[in-house]
Amino acid sequence: MSKRNFPPGFAVKAFQILALAGVFLGPVVTHAQEVDDVIRTDISLVQLNVGVVDRQGRAITSLSKNDFSIYEDGVKQSILYFEPTSAPFSLVLMLDTSGSTVNFRQQLKQAAWRFLDALAPEDRVEVLQFNAKVKTLAPFTTDRKKTAYAIELAEGAGETHFYEALRHALKDLDHEARAGQRRKAIVVLTDGLDTLMRNSDRSLAATAQTDEDAVKAINPRANSELNAVLAQADRQGVTIYPLALPSGDPKRLPLPDPVINGIYAAARMRLQTLADRTGGRLNEIHRLDQMARLYVEVAADLRSLYTIGYQPPGGSKRDGTWREVRVEVTRPELLARTKPGYFAR
Repeated sequence: MSKRNFPPGFAVKAFQILALAGVFLGPVVTHAQEVDDVIRTDISLVQLNVGVVDRQGRAITSLSKNDFSIYEDGVKQSILYFEPTSAPFSLVLMLDTSGSTVNFRQQLKQAAWRFLDALAPEDRVEVLQFNAKVKTLAPFTTDRKKTAYAIELAEGAGETHFYEALRHALKDLDHEARAGQRRKAIVVLTDGLDTLMRNSDRSLAATAQTDEDAVKAINPRANSELNAVLAQADRQGVTIYPLALPSGDPKRLPLPDPVINGIYAAARMRLQTLADRTGGRLNEIHRLDQMARLYVEVAADLRSLYTIGYQPPGGSKRDGTWREVRVEVTRPELLARTKPGYFAR
């Protein structure tokens, strides 16, 4: 395909015209992620999912574009894209069907069914299960009978290939975004103990004498698999909500072994990082009877998110630096929450 030459500034002007008409160009690129099927454009857009609460923690869902201000590295940016809290989501419901969830599989399914009931009718859901293999049980659909039946089919045991499953979910969301203007999220129930990462962590912490030494040797947030997922989520504007199972809680380990403690602590820290860096929230399940309630709380949180997009300074310049993002609301009694920034890769 030949490349056309357009006058300087054409791409930005075209985007602004389309944005005013309610058209969203997607997917757009805020991080360079080497995925073969990514559509490249001349326009980069940082997309934020933003939650707003009052001083009592109650969600505020009636704001407009003019109620928000966006700052990147302290410099105010022009908002080019805005979706209210009523806009539909495309989300992937990820179910951990590894060996660690076998004993409470029916409770897991019942909690997931309650989550479906709490979503808006227009939200499109994909159901994905993972253990040693990643399998799509139901593609994106608004048909709750199909997704409920898919949850019923979730079975398996064995290893946990969690980060492979996350990459799979993000790829599916990337394809889904091209079909129309959708906000995007991943909700995942897991203990976070990825088998391959766990083996690597054990090797790194093999000589640790204390829990602190083990975590320092592992350096959880420097993991390449984690950062590849974060970069892809940044590029697509995906918010991740992990529901952390008690089987992965480092405080519940029966034996005070520094290596094992370090592995579990690292896994939990990575779940926290996934939530923090994407603007989601880590929900820790302390008792299995909490699962259904926490799923419903996540659904309510999703329904209270605004989506805001802006073109970063320098356009599509990718120098690898960290860009700090801050969102302010014109009403001082309100607080906004979103991801803290992104790496311009």
